[in-house]
Amino acid sequence: MPSWKELKRFCEHDGWELYKMTDHYFFRKRDESGNVRFTVSMNPGQINGNLWNVILKRQLQVSKEYFNSKL
Repeated sequence: MPSWKELKRFCEHDGWELYKMTDHYFFRKRDESGNVRFTVSMNPGQINGNLWNVILKRQLQVSKEYFNSKL
């Protein structure tokens, strides 16, 4: 499983905009249907398996292969 730091790096490399930083990083990326909003924790640890699958499918909407290619 990737770390939260790797998820942040993916967002930076994949064209997501960092629009706010508090206790979380707030990223957004526009698509054909409008804004997609996404947050990344500042926790240095790993993302657990179930949460990671939800992030990939619902928030990032990319495959594991695509994610890995942007790191």
